[in-house]
Amino acid sequence: MHPSAHVDTFARDHLPPAGQQPDYLFDLPALQFPARLNCASELLDRHVAEGRGQRVAVRAPGLCWTYAELQAAANRIANVLVQSMGLVPGNRVLLRAPNNPMLVACWFAVAKAGGIAVATMPLLRAKELGAIVRVGQVTHALCDAALAEELRLTVQEAPGLGQVRYFHDDGPQGLEAAMARASPVFENVATASDDCCIFGFTSGTTGVPKATMHYHRDVMAICACWPPHLLRANADDVFIGSPPLAFTFGLGGLVLFPMAVGASTVLLEKAGPQQLLQGIQDYGATVCFTAPTSYRQMAASGELLRRTPLRKCVSAGEALPASARALWKQATGIELIDGIGATEMLHIFISHDEATARPGATGKPVPGYRAKVVDEEGRELPPGTVGKLAVQGPTGCRYLADARQQAYVRDGWNITGDAYLMDADGYFHYQARTDDMIVSAGYNIAAPEVEDALLAHPDVAECGVVGQADAERGQIVKAFVVLRPGCVGDAAMVRTLQDFVKRTVAPYKYPRSIVFLEQLPRTSTGKLQRFKLHAR
Repeated sequence: MHPSAHVDTFARDHLPPAGQQPDYLFDLPALQFPARLNCASELLDRHVAEGRGQRVAVRAPGLCWTYAELQAAANRIANVLVQSMGLVPGNRVLLRAPNNPMLVACWFAVAKAGGIAVATMPLLRAKELGAIVRVGQVTHALCDAALAEELRLTVQEAPGLGQVRYFHDDGPQGLEAAMARASPVFENVATASDDCCIFGFTSGTTGVPKATMHYHRDVMAICACWPPHLLRANADDVFIGSPPLAFTFGLGGLVLFPMAVGASTVLLEKAGPQQLLQGIQDYGATVCFTAPTSYRQMAASGELLRRTPLRKCVSAGEALPASARALWKQATGIELIDGIGATEMLHIFISHDEATARPGATGKPVPGYRAKVVDEEGRELPPGTVGKLAVQGPTGCRYLADARQQAYVRDGWNITGDAYLMDADGYFHYQARTDDMIVSAGYNIAAPEVEDALLAHPDVAECGVVGQADAERGQIVKAFVVLRPGCVGDAAMVRTLQDFVKRTVAPYKYPRSIVFLEQLPRTSTGKLQRFKLHAR
């Protein structure tokens, strides 16, 4: 490893041991990174320095920033972080906002100052935020004032989170007031290429959050692999999409990839199918990132979409059914680009372009990566055999001080938790998850986390949660509930429990189906038999 620029050495001190990390591949010429690398310099400052500062970088309703304006905002925020909030390189900064330009400016400011960005989903509640703050030992936070309530509840239980500023706040203590006093010039910290700049949190199947640790070189690596070889966007493209920037899928598709080529991005705080459809029309979007669920719904407006400049559509976050691919192609004339990625790997590692798409296939390994299908012992399986997906590339899994590292990385390979088969032509075909993760409309949901939320309700004696196949969302969360004596399992109780879960954890995790049982199937030792719930 290179000498670190981090004064706060928490991240490097808690990396997995070298022997537990995957083998990394840097075969592509574009993956030869220097010892000193700050991704903000490459993705943002470079465009201004090379004379492209007046090109549009970020658009949103009522707002348009050039690259120079985004740089000035990020520099001012970096100065606030360092001079007013006492940030030193290596500190963790919680970022909390819907997709908007200020969130992007904050993300770049943290990278410039040598901090570690910990972006969080807007829908998360204080219970979930508190776990992230504890695991990541987060010291600073920049938060949209619209989402202040849950963060304030979190701060009450997190004494280490001592520096918080709110933006979109007109008051004298707001971030904008501090930015107005700060210089628009900032000298980026000369971080090492293998200094962490992101903690990407994933719940995992147990519901206990894991921080995936990504370096400055990882951010640049994902820009050098999938986008130039398979997406092939250019500086005149306008990106748009639905995934939150707290998802690495959203961060790549809506910030890193457009800025790597000097293009512009459109950020919508609400990006359901209707808002996304309107945004494509209003902004002349040419590249779209969203999940199969949204593409299925937007296909009904195919004639309208054919009259827009939209030319490239990327599907990820959940498996793309062959029927959804065919529906979108028929409606719009555009072949979907499918891909699978993981928070642990940072972004897409198996994909295809429009010319090489095959119904039902995710694609082949992205240049810079390699993949195989293995059995329980890690032995490679022949084509046509279902097994576990194993991946290597320039990025890989590094969990922050978590024993689950040894389950994800085996013999130098990342074992993603997906069951795949590879056909005779080298195309990979998704089969299922190999764990209890529920994937619904692109969101990963851990069954135990929903169970914990339900069990907090006084009327619930016990419960079990599984994923149920659903044509619209891929899977939905289904709960089997045993009520306490005297409670009635009727439609009113279903609504009561659903509303309770929405208030306790992120609302997208709520059980869309609830079945009341007299008792749950358990082993003689009391362990819940989930396979019997699946069978029901």
